[in-house]
Amino acid sequence: MLRGSCENQKIVNKMGTAARSWVNRKPNETMRLIVTTFVGMVFGFWIGVCFPTLSLTKLNLPSSLLPNTDLSYVDDQRSGISTQTLLNALNPLNHNNSSSTQAQLLNGTSKIWVPTNPRGAERLPPKIVKAESDFYLRRLWGNPNEDLTSKPKYLVTFTVGYNQKNNIDAAVKKFSENFTIVLFHYDGRTTEWDEFEWSKQAIHVSVRKQTKWWYAKRFLHPDIIAPYDYIFIWDEDLGVEHFNAEEYIKLVRKHGLEISQPGLEPNKGLTWQMTKRRGDQEVHKVTEEKPGWCSDPHLPPCAGFVEIMAPVFSRDAWRCVWHMIQNDLVHGWGLDFALRKCVEPAHEKIGVVDSQWIVHQTVPSLGNQGEAQNGKAPWQGVRERCRKEWTMFQGRMANAEHSYYTALGIDATNFTGN
Repeated sequence: MLRGSCENQKIVNKMGTAARSWVNRKPNETMRLIVTTFVGMVFGFWIGVCFPTLSLTKLNLPSSLLPNTDLSYVDDQRSGISTQTLLNALNPLNHNNSSSTQAQLLNGTSKIWVPTNPRGAERLPPKIVKAESDFYLRRLWGNPNEDLTSKPKYLVTFTVGYNQKNNIDAAVKKFSENFTIVLFHYDGRTTEWDEFEWSKQAIHVSVRKQTKWWYAKRFLHPDIIAPYDYIFIWDEDLGVEHFNAEEYIKLVRKHGLEISQPGLEPNKGLTWQMTKRRGDQEVHKVTEEKPGWCSDPHLPPCAGFVEIMAPVFSRDAWRCVWHMIQNDLVHGWGLDFALRKCVEPAHEKIGVVDSQWIVHQTVPSLGNQGEAQNGKAPWQGVRERCRKEWTMFQGRMANAEHSYYTALGIDATNFTGN
């Protein structure tokens, strides 16, 4: 029994020794924990000061770790990358994203792609895109925003040869400073026109033996001439003694004409009834033609019709007409009957301005630019080409309309030709 008491006493002594040892070590462990916490806080503060803009996009983390990470709170405006973009790039299920794209995103860069930009400019930021232009002349020096003392609101073009210089000089003087003047030279002679002071401020385009519709298709794209409210596309052989361009514009606006022409002197040359001047009106939009010529009083040549020698288009109407001009059909025959397709209702928005009228002098200058073939005079070959183009244009229009309506499941016979 004495032996048992001794053993019990030893156990108690050991427990007391262990307790005293633990009590002695507790202050040391507490101090170590306090020091470690303080050092960690200092280190964290130092990291925050030295790297204030550190973000997940700067970290070189394995992509497999990031898809499961909630990044909805990330809003690093300076990186220019949205959270969704980052997630899309890092999602292993998105097979459309290449490894190079992921690398660019992780490096804080992003490619621009704006589908609403003009075709071909999708990679540009929208604010740098300038989709439209003009014919305004600018200096080679000075401040660009001080180049233009005025901006003409209208455009007039003439397709010319130098032999008609006096007629063109008289015509140009009927147009005010509100008009930009463009001369298309089919004979290659341009510098001689500098004898006229106005020519030094005009736009000159020279390509030999081409027609005004060839020029118009290539140099009058709607985005190039977008600043101009109205576009005059005129021949060179027009007498303008009774014409004033500013007054003409006023009447066009007053009567809501999107496509128009001045009335033609009825005693000079062959014309349609629709385009002959009426002395008792400002404007007319309908007429009566020979019996059987008009299947509908609202269709050409009784309405919705002007000739192609001196047409005037609003900006919106020209945007449509330009797209209808065929690249290879250079004479424009057939266009006059199709212009109505570009405005609605055509019988109200196409008309002839009677109180501002012109004379068609019928100078066969363009016909002389042809070549004699098979014993035929140059003008004969040109005229045959005109008639052939008219037939071709009518066929293309009919086929295009037929294809359109057929694709919609509509009986095309109810629409083509109307």
